[in-house]
Amino acid sequence: MDFEDVIRKRFSTRSFKDQKVGKEELDKILEAGRIAPTAKNNQPIKIYVIESEDALKKINEASPCIYGAKTVLLVCADKDSSYHKGTYSTFEIDASIVATHMILEATNVGVDSVWVEMFDNEKVKEYFNLSYEPVCLIPLGYKTDDYVPSPMHTTRKAITEIVEYL
Repeated sequence: MDFEDVIRKRFSTRSFKDQKVGKEELDKILEAGRIAPTAKNNQPIKIYVIESEDALKKINEASPCIYGAKTVLLVCADKDSSYHKGTYSTFEIDASIVATHMILEATNVGVDSVWVEMFDNEKVKEYFNLSYEPVCLIPLGYKTDDYVPSPMHTTRKAITEIVEYL
């Protein structure tokens, strides 16, 4: 798919079919995350693929925003190995770049997604025994036949409101 089509077609899906993402598509999505840039190329990222019945039960307990997805990516970052400048760490930015790459690749390969920040961070860390810091969840799958994007999806400010030339 042309990149312009990907960025215009992509929307947040909040109703998934009872179907895991295919291995070929998932591998492409994960590869997009692997090659995403990070500050100083430190690559402080860990991506957990949640698909087992037990893991899905846990992630559904930690977040009300999985929407029936049978594949969920848990994107985490290591605060210690991320780039630091004084007390500032790029771990969240690095994880966000990786997540964005994967969400766009998902659209490219015909998989729907939604970025989720609404989860109990401490539960997720406990349930999965994480040493990395959870940044976001990405439920993946195929939208239900009756699902349509939010009416707000196409509501955007004018370019003149968000861009200023200096």
